[in-house]
This record gives sequence, structure tokens and C-alpha cells, in this order.
Amino acid sequence: MAALGKYLIVFGFAIAACGLMVWCASALPIGGRLGRLPGDIYVRRANFTFYFPIATSIVVSVVLSILVALLRR
Repeated sequence: MAALGKYLIVFGFAIAACGLMVWCASALPIGGRLGRLPGDIYVRRANFTFYFPIATSIVVSVVLSILVALLRR
């Protein structure tokens, strides 16, 4: 049970670190565009808004895949 507690603490710190990076990246010129890349679907009507970040999801997936591959070495 103690091992589970350690894993939860590490996981919590990892989530906090990711949140801090996203928060700090929004101040950078490229970071402010992360949710508004070409390829993201954004539809706005009178009282309806639909947003689906396809390109942003792909970029985040590629970056995380590279990061995990580097960490597994």
C-alpha cells in the first residue's frame, strides 16, 4: 500500500509540473497559439459553439510520445 501512495504523489507532482509548463508557455509567442492551430475545428453559431482541437491534439501526442521514448531509455 505504501508503494501506491508513492506513485500517487509522483503522479500528482507530474500533473502539477505539466500544468505549470502550460501556464508558463502561454506567455511565449508560440504558446499562446497552442489551442488555436490551423486544423483545429471551431464552429460558432448564434447560441452554439463547437471546438475540436485536432491539430493541437496531434502536436501534444507527438511531443509526449517523444518525451516518453526518451525517458524510457
